[in-house]
Amino acid sequence: MSGIADAQDFYGRWARLYDVIATHTPGVGSIRDTAVSTLALEPGDTVVDMGCGTGVNFPFIREQIGPDGTLVGIDYTSEMLDHARDRIDREGWDNVHVVRGDASRPPIFGPVDAVFSSFVVGMLADPARVVDDWIALLRPGGRITLLDAAQSSHLAGEPFNLLFQLFVLASSPPGTSRRHEIPPWEVLDERVAAARRTLEHRTTGRHHAAHALGFVQVTGGTV
Repeated sequence: MSGIADAQDFYGRWARLYDVIATHTPGVGSIRDTAVSTLALEPGDTVVDMGCGTGVNFPFIREQIGPDGTLVGIDYTSEMLDHARDRIDREGWDNVHVVRGDASRPPIFGPVDAVFSSFVVGMLADPARVVDDWIALLRPGGRITLLDAAQSSHLAGEPFNLLFQLFVLASSPPGTSRRHEIPPWEVLDERVAAARRTLEHRTTGRHHAAHALGFVQVTGGTV
């Protein structure tokens, strides 16, 4: 299998467990809500959730854009999207849609009001280029927010970096370590940092905040 096919197969097999972890881990809902709030969404806005997975961000975004807005989730794993569609059907959201596609080359056209992405840029081979493309989809005044995890540099978080490394290893598709000359958690750190640098270079009114002892980071800005 190619690297993309490996990832699709891996995340497809673990879609149900991912959904449970993403929705029931203590504090994660609050962090997602906080991250979405940085987009300063208004009723009627059009938002794209890049790498939407099982749609765990949808409730927070839908609450802000209301029934007159439009939310499009993009993901390349069909099993993830099956869970996302189930969530949409349960809630009766007729203005929330999912598209199967690669978030690194999203099959949509702008302009849109906002782009959101959670725990995705660390999986991208070229996060700087991808984030640049996401920003290009935004209308003038549109906003982008990235929610991601990386090793902690906070004094209180550093003792837990080993546990984080084990989590990264366990949650990476098979063969990830062999494809890189450095450990996957260091690859993750660099990709998150590269995405953030691009966002900071291309936007104004930027914000950055760390949560969960510094392991979770929220970075955003305005075009």
